[in-house]
Amino acid sequence: MAVPAEIEIFHSRSVAPTRRVAIGHRELPVDPEPGFGGVLLAGIVARFSPDLDADLYDDLLVLMRQVERGQRIPQPRLRHRFQRDLVGLTKRRQRLIGEHESLRFEFDDNGPAAPMVLGAVYATGQLPASARVAVMEVIRRSMRWDGPFGASFVASILGRRAGYWAVSSIADPVAWARLTLGFATDEAAPRELVQRQFRLLLREAHPDSGGDEDGAARRISELSEARRILLLG
Repeated sequence: MAVPAEIEIFHSRSVAPTRRVAIGHRELPVDPEPGFGGVLLAGIVARFSPDLDADLYDDLLVLMRQVERGQRIPQPRLRHRFQRDLVGLTKRRQRLIGEHESLRFEFDDNGPAAPMVLGAVYATGQLPASARVAVMEVIRRSMRWDGPFGASFVASILGRRAGYWAVSSIADPVAWARLTLGFATDEAAPRELVQRQFRLLLREAHPDSGGDEDGAARRISELSEARRILLLG
């Protein structure tokens, strides 16, 4: 088991007179953008934002725009004050877990929703400018999601046309695409050669040509996504 991304978000206890939120340890890789870090932050917002009070939603959208543009953030937001000090706050850890080519989210649901959403948005604001824009885009996509947090969710926020994703395709999409289509990771892949190799492997994968019937749909999705990545690049 690997942990491609994780973040600790701290918040005040329910009995505290003021509501506060802070960010602790975090591993949020965003290369290539949005990276595992972006996937995790989007997952956090998708998981917890539906539990926000309805009257906080507009302020969340405004805050996201301000963070994306690198603007100064007036406090408090969503009834919480953002701070650096962690003393006296409750820690909750949100993680993205990798097992072979599968990803799963490990959410700590034991507490209020607003600090988790704020922590994810403020963590996005601390990323480099180019990554910040890319991550905020997948966060916005995630807020339209209504379903389980598995393969379909990750494919949706990454904009995968074939509905396919894999751990290695997030870590290095081009290298993964080249290997999937049978090229060396550093081998040039002209458009014509990509198309030819795609058609060849597509025929081999089809059950009518002896391909594995149970795995045919997944293999065809892999090949289609690999071709898309290389042709776009």
